[in-house]
Amino acid sequence: MGTKKIDHVLAFYLPQFHPIEENNEWWGKGFTEWTNVVKSKARFSGHRQPQIPSDLGFYDLRLAATRSSQAELARTYGITGFCYYHYWFNGHQLLEKPLNEVLNIGEPNFPFCICWANENWTRAWDGLDRKVLIKQDYTIDDSDAHFLELIKYFKDPRYIKIDEKPLFIIYRYDHIPNVKEYFLKWRMLAKENGFPDLYVCAAKNGFITASDETIIDLGFDAILDFQPNRNDFPISVSFKQKIITLAKKTLPDFIYQWLKVNGSAINRIDYEQMVMGITKQKWPSGYNKFPCIFPSWDNSARRKTPTIIQNDKPAIYEDWLIFSMNSAYEYKEGQRIIFINAWNEWAEGCHLEPDENMGRTFLESTKKTIDKF
Repeated sequence: MGTKKIDHVLAFYLPQFHPIEENNEWWGKGFTEWTNVVKSKARFSGHRQPQIPSDLGFYDLRLAATRSSQAELARTYGITGFCYYHYWFNGHQLLEKPLNEVLNIGEPNFPFCICWANENWTRAWDGLDRKVLIKQDYTIDDSDAHFLELIKYFKDPRYIKIDEKPLFIIYRYDHIPNVKEYFLKWRMLAKENGFPDLYVCAAKNGFITASDETIIDLGFDAILDFQPNRNDFPISVSFKQKIITLAKKTLPDFIYQWLKVNGSAINRIDYEQMVMGITKQKWPSGYNKFPCIFPSWDNSARRKTPTIIQNDKPAIYEDWLIFSMNSAYEYKEGQRIIFINAWNEWAEGCHLEPDENMGRTFLESTKKTIDKF
């Protein structure tokens, strides 16, 4: 494929793998993501559950050695940085310790950026997704305080920048009232702190109904094509899942919640069909839309009615990565970025980190494809 060069291949990074006071209170003493992972069971013949980590084991992200091992493994297989999920609730942070430790000790020497996962935390893992554990609000005073907290990350030399502008991803821009003005204020604060601007990227996930053009018109520098996105699923879904989806739209909430908790619906999506549909699309070139791919997806560890997109064909993942790299290459140098979901979303069956079943298969596919490109 010649000398084409991608600037970054970034993997989303979940910092949930250590106990915190709030999770102790909500889910029980010592709760971490591993608590859900080990309880998962196979739902059908050939179902890869539970997914048990191999090379890195059941790690604790409070340990510097763990974080360094992750970065070294990622670097070896062509990942150029991590995109850390960031949880900020009106001045209260959750799961901030791993990235703060990366900042404070200066290790690992591995590029990173931040995605603000600005959703309410609910009891969705036990089906009660209407019960809010901690809520998001968007006041002016909180906005200023939030930016001042972020500036320490932006100023780190490892922080990923585009044209010297810190790259910041917002997961649910649609939750923020007056979102254009909200980030105009942040852009001003970025300039006051020595940056030419902020590079703000809006995730377009399955919850977002606005067109790309509408999102860009809100003042965003780029869009992230966050995957998996239900809008890209093949049309066929199981009958039980259709019933539950219909119940959500038409029945009282308590009936929907009962069906969700007590039903046995599994929404199985064909990975290959999904990828074929995405790769047939013409990728936009008039604005930056960063591709995002995933090796496999399965949130059985979190849901009684899971969505399962099990991929048993690494070559299909490689095809998707090639398509994404070719798409990103059409953008300006310095802005050719691909995201992979994810480095370590173990409870969503969405990880490049090796497990006992697939080993380093998806890591090897990633490196092979990048090297070929």
